[in-house]
Amino acid sequence: MARSLVDLLTTYATHQPDRTAYRHLATGDVDGEIQEISYARLATRSRAVAAWLQERGLAGSRAMLLHPPGLEFISAYLGCLAAGVAAVPGVPPQGRAQNHRALTRTKRLIADADAKVILGGREVVAALGAMAEHLPELDAIPRVATEDILDETAAAWREPDLTADSVAFLQYTSGSTSAPRGVVVTHGNLLDNERVITARMGHTPEAIAAHDGELFVSWLPVYHDMGLIGPVLNTLYLGATATLFSPLHFLQRPDRWLRAVSHYRPHTSGGPNFAYELALRNAGPELLDGLDLSTWQVAFNGAEPVRAATLRRFADTFAPAGFRRGALYPCYGLAEATLMVTGATPGTPPVLLETEPGAHADAAAVGCGRPGEDLTVVIADPERQEELSEGETGEIWVRGASVAKGYWRNTLATRETFRATLPGHEGRFLRTGDLGFLRDGDLFVTGRLKDLM
Repeated sequence: MARSLVDLLTTYATHQPDRTAYRHLATGDVDGEIQEISYARLATRSRAVAAWLQERGLAGSRAMLLHPPGLEFISAYLGCLAAGVAAVPGVPPQGRAQNHRALTRTKRLIADADAKVILGGREVVAALGAMAEHLPELDAIPRVATEDILDETAAAWREPDLTADSVAFLQYTSGSTSAPRGVVVTHGNLLDNERVITARMGHTPEAIAAHDGELFVSWLPVYHDMGLIGPVLNTLYLGATATLFSPLHFLQRPDRWLRAVSHYRPHTSGGPNFAYELALRNAGPELLDGLDLSTWQVAFNGAEPVRAATLRRFADTFAPAGFRRGALYPCYGLAEATLMVTGATPGTPPVLLETEPGAHADAAAVGCGRPGEDLTVVIADPERQEELSEGETGEIWVRGASVAKGYWRNTLATRETFRATLPGHEGRFLRTGDLGFLRDGDLFVTGRLKDLM
């Protein structure tokens, strides 16, 4: 039995060395430059990064990852896991407008994580060198472009002694507050959540084979949990293939997303609700005539409120291109639970619930599906900390092996968020801070607790 994703990569590199693990659309276009990496090559590159880290005595420390969209991030991330180093994915500074914000956040993350090394792309590392005068913290931290680590270095790699409790990476929650919170995700958390994603999204061996191994198409940022744990790591978990491209290329031309889905015909692809709205704005006859979305099985929608109107319009608009309403897949998750908590049932239309008698269907509440097996979801009164009855709205609490270890070096916040107890239930619960209710087993998310306070 695999103890970590590192073990699984070794297995796939041995048994299917030539299979494409990931392809990157360099321009976002299916007819543009395409970069690919096989499982054998991915194992070599990740081991080279791992050996570089091990040779410098960095096992057990944290590494800041600052890569532009592309395959190099994946090699670096897996290299950290293979070295026993906790990866800290960050947003690379890019463009003048974003530089100040990105630099400010990078400084906070480096300080909070106590990162001992920065791994990045060549351009990012060069840019950081030029910014060192504004960022004195950088002078004390080694920086390396992972492209410059030679393949030969992989020969020195030593397999780390990883357990389920070993820290895999720190996922910093989104937001621009002065006190970032790093969610401590262990190797056990990762494997459990990949199990949940696999089961809830119907990623069976038969389904993967029916799609010739093409599992995901994704433009989602890989430094965010939705883009990393889903498209990148679930692909590795199952030994399949994912097609990736830059969020910027999606935002520039949202039709690239649907063209990639039509071209590669993956089982699963998705994003937040706004992505479906952007795709609808570009849905002219010329686009529709060139698309075939008939093999798209799971169009996941999460990370922000899922709108019934968006689901209806997307299904209606793209039905002529073969899209099926049953592919719409509302889901719910958060970084503190590694990622996925609940998901719809593949192949069945979303569950909609009228919020007021006689209200238009577009205003209905959207069900985000059922919890993964061995994940417990309850609705609790946030003040009394007691379980509420079905249909009553309260705070969503979660328990299971996917729930992360806590917040990095923040005992108070960890105790408040990850250590809740509930009469009648064993074990500790994660307080999500989200509001919702349960109806016939489905979770309906209604808002944020802090918005009421």
